[in-house]
Amino acid sequence: MMYNTAMKKVAILYDFDKTLCTKDMQEYSLIPSLGYADPKDFWTEVGQLSKENKMDSISAYLYLLQKKFADQGRPLKKSDFQDLGKAIVLYPGVETWFQRVNAYGAEHDLQVEHYIISSGMSEIIEGTSIAHEFRKIYSCRYYYDENNTAQWPAVIVNYTTKTQFLFRINKQVLDENEDKELNDYYDPKKRPVPFERMIYIADGMTDIPCMRLVKLYGGRSIAVYSRDAQKARQTAEKLIHDGRVDYMSPASYEAGSDMEHLIHMILDHMEADAVLSDLEGKCR
Repeated sequence: MMYNTAMKKVAILYDFDKTLCTKDMQEYSLIPSLGYADPKDFWTEVGQLSKENKMDSISAYLYLLQKKFADQGRPLKKSDFQDLGKAIVLYPGVETWFQRVNAYGAEHDLQVEHYIISSGMSEIIEGTSIAHEFRKIYSCRYYYDENNTAQWPAVIVNYTTKTQFLFRINKQVLDENEDKELNDYYDPKKRPVPFERMIYIADGMTDIPCMRLVKLYGGRSIAVYSRDAQKARQTAEKLIHDGRVDYMSPASYEAGSDMEHLIHMILDHMEADAVLSDLEGKCR
């Protein structure tokens, strides 16, 4: 029996901090550059500011960061963030991961695209060696003046606003400023990237709304953890136990790793589902 062999799109969506890199991206060099010996002290100040002013924690972080630079007489420049991206330490295998996954997908008539959905800084991610691997990076970003100096948060991504980007990818309405088309009705069966062909990979509790939503609508969600962090593994186990995610895996992306085997099995399943869906449509 003949079936449609056209390539089907698959979207793999990643958090960034502690998912692709080993800790919060600001902790490698950004926060230490402000004079903090322990980054936890900065995050404690963020928490206090948020509580005292009933602020969203990400808004509080972006405000405090800009204020700390201003207090030191240092303009917060876009180029500063991009330079910080070079200090990011990625988990093993990440730099070759995307090409390997893309090649495996192509062998199974799947066009794999990669996206970032993170509360970190877009500009830092753009300075990393893997920035070019992503179709789109959804993350916090400042508005910059003509001198490339940060003036105001342009995009704020927290654990609930992350979910809008799932629908942007689902409908392929990718520009953050395009709201009308995003809210237009699309037949779920005709959307370019159905939820059933989404994989969400993240490390923790702030990703629960996205992981749960992808899982609920037929996609796959994976909780990753550092092999050296017992607490992170316990968090992943809790997410499995509570039904928030489908799978858990160590955050190792090397060839032959548990993560690679898991992604291969998920892609195999998505290929079979796509074939069966095409057959079902022909039989009607």
